[in-house]
Amino acid sequence: MFKALLAEKKEEEINVEIHEFNDEDLPQGDVLIDVEFSTINYKDGLAITNKLPVIRSWPMVPGIDLAGTVSESERDDIPVGSSVVVNGWGIGEDHWGGFSQKARVNGDWTVPLPETFTTKQTMAIGTAGYTAMLCVLALEENGVAPDSGPILVTGAAGGVGSVAISILANLGYEVHASTGRPEETSYLQNLGAVGVIDRSELSEPSKRPLARAQWAGAVDAVGSYTLANVLTAVMDEGCVAACGNAQGMDLPASVAPFILRGVTLRGVHSVYVPRERRITAWERLAQDLKIEHLDEMTKTINLEEVIETANDITDGQIRGRTVVDLNSQSLCARGDLTPHILSDTGT
Repeated sequence: MFKALLAEKKEEEINVEIHEFNDEDLPQGDVLIDVEFSTINYKDGLAITNKLPVIRSWPMVPGIDLAGTVSESERDDIPVGSSVVVNGWGIGEDHWGGFSQKARVNGDWTVPLPETFTTKQTMAIGTAGYTAMLCVLALEENGVAPDSGPILVTGAAGGVGSVAISILANLGYEVHASTGRPEETSYLQNLGAVGVIDRSELSEPSKRPLARAQWAGAVDAVGSYTLANVLTAVMDEGCVAACGNAQGMDLPASVAPFILRGVTLRGVHSVYVPRERRITAWERLAQDLKIEHLDEMTKTINLEEVIETANDITDGQIRGRTVVDLNSQSLCARGDLTPHILSDTGT
């Protein structure tokens, strides 16, 4: 028997609670993993609170990340006893995900654990940090180098932003951070940001199609007016890597940055990225992310605390990264599996 957080849809209500399962209850796959750690991303918060329809198949074990040890395998290239990371590929959305002590997945979805990291450290990075690395790769591939000029990171105190700042600063970029939490200024500076601006400078509609060019590139996890305003201030031939929608899905922008300055808007997705590029991203994380920053940006919780944390992350109250220990003593010892019920509108 093992424990997992299950989300069920019953008429107009979403019920989320911890259940006990047998291995036979797991979905199909050719690799069985004893999950050691998962993590909570913004997307997980949306799924658990049902604030957006992230879950596409019911019932569902949420959690778009997991790391652990292979306990059964039908694959010669993924031996029993090997440590692996899984993120994306629809886990936690249409295939049971990481908020579980066991997971059965398609072996093609796994990535070997980089030797530099423990399973806990990979989940301190998680999809958010992996996405941040994909954004950095996008900037590099579009010619944005450390000597090109300053880089702006929006949503800076969140998971993507925190890891992006650490990576970029370690690579020698001059990094500036945009946040709505001025109390996190010291935290952002410790990660490597040389300047911090209030998000209000970017989050309102602008009547100007172009602003003063000041950013060689940007990593944007916010979308909407913030992304539109960032684009207006990017230098000639600069690039913005866009990966999030914390402010909104809309993009109220003009074509001016693209046709007058040659700015590139590079979309970055993380779910169905080919395995080879995933491995490259994780190898670069092992090389370019300061491991000592992970402790500063990471909090560890157990499975019982996931629902409360999901609400906090969607309300913008979580700094950095939150790791979920699937085998903490409090979870193993308690029998109080209290359900959490939401309306179908997420309230």
